[in-house]
Amino acid sequence: MMDQKWDERYKDQEFAYGKTPNLFFKEWLEKFQPGSILMPADGEGRNGVFAARLGWKVTSFDQSAEGRSKALALAKEQGITLDYIVGDLEQLPFEKESFDAIGLVYAHFDAEKKPVFHRKLDGYLRPGGIIIFEAFSKSHLHYVQLDPKVGGPRDIDMLYATAEIMTDFPNYDTLVLEEAEIQLNEGKYHNGKGSVIRFVGRKKNYAQQ
Repeated sequence: MMDQKWDERYKDQEFAYGKTPNLFFKEWLEKFQPGSILMPADGEGRNGVFAARLGWKVTSFDQSAEGRSKALALAKEQGITLDYIVGDLEQLPFEKESFDAIGLVYAHFDAEKKPVFHRKLDGYLRPGGIIIFEAFSKSHLHYVQLDPKVGGPRDIDMLYATAEIMTDFPNYDTLVLEEAEIQLNEGKYHNGKGSVIRFVGRKKNYAQQ
């Protein structure tokens, strides 16, 4: 059902969330030396394509085949390449500690899957690697009620709190962890004032844990 939802959203010629990267992701990714980066729930590829333009070796994945088609078209338009896999996170056979960074941009999962997925993603990240995360906070439901155009899940259990991030990613040096009110202008489906959780963390080396 979820892949059908996203295929429906992404099959339009217009890019649902625009072609430019998320501003928080862009700001922080530019601070680090390029390496390998995993981009879960990369949709139409705006963030993965941006990372590839900076010189990162990008592996994107999503449930939507339509999203993959749009992402590869965007990559070709901008003269870069990225690997893009269609599938579910549970089924993807990545090697342990095989990525230097993970970009989690509005990657909202069912409540019971969130901690499981986060543990899997943590396992794919090398010690010293970086997570850059932005997603809607639990406070965001209030903003959706005021202005539905801002987008985001209507199920509070799919939304985030800072305590949840601290629990799911405990072995990290925290560079940023905050709840923030922001103004979104991302394509057709993220427009208006909303509330987000932002997290940037560096995975500790085993000697530090």
